[in-house]
Amino acid sequence: MRPIYYVLALLAGAALSFEGAIYAELGKTIGQVETSFYNFAAGSIIVGLLWLFFGKGEMMQIRRAPKWSLIGGLLGVVYLTSIVISVPFVGVGVTMVAVILGQMVMSMVIEHFGWLGSEPTKVNKEKIFAVAAMAVALLLIN
Repeated sequence: MRPIYYVLALLAGAALSFEGAIYAELGKTIGQVETSFYNFAAGSIIVGLLWLFFGKGEMMQIRRAPKWSLIGGLLGVVYLTSIVISVPFVGVGVTMVAVILGQMVMSMVIEHFGWLGSEPTKVNKEKIFAVAAMAVALLLIN
């Protein structure tokens, strides 16, 4: 285990909480769908610059990628737009706990069955306890 990856994941989680709160507020001003569009437009410009200066991959190989792997962009839109819509009604805390709970459940299912190229990892009692604890957290934070 490399601690730096845990720190990066924690920073990503913190950034998502800020993003949810910021974009919920922006959504009140410009609209929820418009906020998602803004996010992806600004993000595309930033990532485009990073790709231009630091990219080392082969973007033209996208035609060879499994077609199902291209759905990630759609899922990103669903994810962000759901957060922009949810935060004003239930708050940042409830939204983020619900997001994490959803991620935990689906990641366990994906890994259990070895879907999407992941290594099969069986569901065990510790994982079920963790999901149950998050479900309780969701009830308590509400």
